[in-house]
Amino acid sequence: MSLLRPGDAAAEFDSAFRNAPVSRELVLNRHFFHRLASKVDSARKHPLPPTGDGAEYDVEDQEAARRKRLGATPQSRFLNIGVDNQVTWPSTEMRVGFDRYDFVLMPKTKENVQSVHIDLTANRLTTEEAMTVINRFLSVMTWCDDQYAIAEHGWGGGPVPVAVRTRNLAFTTAYHWLYDRDIPGSDEARRALAMYREARNAEQNHMISYAVLNYYKVIEIHHPGWPASTKWVAENLRPILNNPHDQHGIATFLEACGEEKPEMYIYAACRSAVAHASPNRKSDPDDTTELRRLHNAADVMRRLARRFIALELGVSDSPFPLAYEVDEQAP
Repeated sequence: MSLLRPGDAAAEFDSAFRNAPVSRELVLNRHFFHRLASKVDSARKHPLPPTGDGAEYDVEDQEAARRKRLGATPQSRFLNIGVDNQVTWPSTEMRVGFDRYDFVLMPKTKENVQSVHIDLTANRLTTEEAMTVINRFLSVMTWCDDQYAIAEHGWGGGPVPVAVRTRNLAFTTAYHWLYDRDIPGSDEARRALAMYREARNAEQNHMISYAVLNYYKVIEIHHPGWPASTKWVAENLRPILNNPHDQHGIATFLEACGEEKPEMYIYAACRSAVAHASPNRKSDPDDTTELRRLHNAADVMRRLARRFIALELGVSDSPFPLAYEVDEQAP
């Protein structure tokens, strides 16, 4: 009972009622301590083997030692990124230094890919900044070994680095698989499909600069040079931007264009920026912000390339040899 409660607590307080009506006490008397001392003395003179092998403590100690070795603390927030590469990679997980940053590298196993892990808290980085640092690290490794290294998928937020599982992407299967197509008859169609395939492969395998360049090269099959190609893009971009069934990324694309005309943004800030080392249009494929911008542009350029192949080259996207009529007014 508290005397600080509202009301006249002092008048209701019973000073004689200081103990609970029912209680239980544990008293350790002199006899108990004599017996305890005797047991301790006997155990020291005649030690027995341990009741267990202590394995449960070994596991905890090993994990604690691992976290200390990798620099993981309760405050850590690791970003875990899978890496597809042929550069030299350690065979065991280890902590490495790169410039002023610390990484954890994990090797490839049957279930996991090679991976790089960075503590955002300890390195004082945002996720975007950390991805840029990882790309810088892989770029230097690529240069040193002259082999490829591609940062792939991942996640972040945990206090310890976690191995990245091998990608097992979903794909489409059919109980009755029907396909009946021939090699396109025209050289232009064959080259356009080849460049589209390489662009799509690059886009989905983290080589976005090459995807941007090849999507635009598809259009340049009929419209070489910037005046002709930008004119075609300007004439064919509106149906894509106004397509009510596919507005994915359109608002971001228009925001990136700013005051620049979309066709000139695609040509100068995307196609030319990745194809030439222009001082006015710098494109750094290590920079996460730049990669995000190019991915957004590639999504729109892919739709332009498909429109060109369908309308100007008359190539159907049906798995069956159906008649395809070119309709210049098609949306």
